[in-house]
Amino acid sequence: MITIANLDKYIHAFFHFVFTLLWVLFFRTQINNANKYKPLLVSFVFSVFFGILIEMLQLRLTTTRHADALDVLANIFGAILAVLLVLLYDKIKLQNTNK
Repeated sequence: MITIANLDKYIHAFFHFVFTLLWVLFFRTQINNANKYKPLLVSFVFSVFFGILIEMLQLRLTTTRHADALDVLANIFGAILAVLLVLLYDKIKLQNTNK
């Protein structure tokens, strides 16, 4: 059996990466604003808030789970990666349309 140290942190980062990307796609269709960064910001803040909220609820409401600050950091890291990927995609798309 293969064991990966801190596998749960990678999973947290991956899920928040996907979570943030999905929210970016949603907010880009719902927010009619000239500011192209607003959906990114809203998605990032929503993802981070949700990750912190879940950890706080685990701390307060469950006896079988525990809150972990490193889980929150992994969530934030995943959300940052998603935002950076979208920014990179937008930059490449803009460069290709200007050719």
